[in-house]
Amino acid sequence: MPITPATAAQSSPNGAKEAILLELVDEEGRTIGTEEKLAAHQPPGRLHRAFSVFLFDEQGRLLLQQRALSKYHSPGVWSNTCCGHPYPGEAPFAAAARRTFEELGVSPSLLAEAGTVRYNHPDPESGLVEQEFNHLFVGMVQAALEPDPEEVGATVFVTPAELAERHARDPFSAWFMTVLDAARPAIKELTGPATGW
Repeated sequence: MPITPATAAQSSPNGAKEAILLELVDEEGRTIGTEEKLAAHQPPGRLHRAFSVFLFDEQGRLLLQQRALSKYHSPGVWSNTCCGHPYPGEAPFAAAARRTFEELGVSPSLLAEAGTVRYNHPDPESGLVEQEFNHLFVGMVQAALEPDPEEVGATVFVTPAELAERHARDPFSAWFMTVLDAARPAIKELTGPATGW
């Protein structure tokens, strides 16, 4: 198996798991160091670089994913299309495209930057803290999904009304509304006023 940034960061030649490092940043998003992933999420949390992706189909519906039950952080909750952390030195755009393919088995047909948002969201279930400088991306998906069951429990495309109904009924990630609200201007530009985003 070739060693890529994805495999090098997660497993050693003998198959043992290695620590995944996150890029620590200051309040302006400048890199100031690295920290092991789980340690960076321990209270009170260390500010680190992250990304969130919002992909839409041709009808302007948002692709949501339900996080796999096996995930140690926020298992089983609904969230945006894809989210994660760039490897140290990896461009957020490249990380967003990479993880979208790794999690959902599809590459966006369009992916554009949609700004950044900084937040601090404790997760009451796990006790972990999302202290993130998050790079936002919006785009389109036109191919059939092939989700990785280790990452994704379910997927669904929703209209704004369907999202509101699901959000009132089902558990969502602590960060979901923060990143959605921050991405709304770019989402409206992408999908057009008729979709209601």
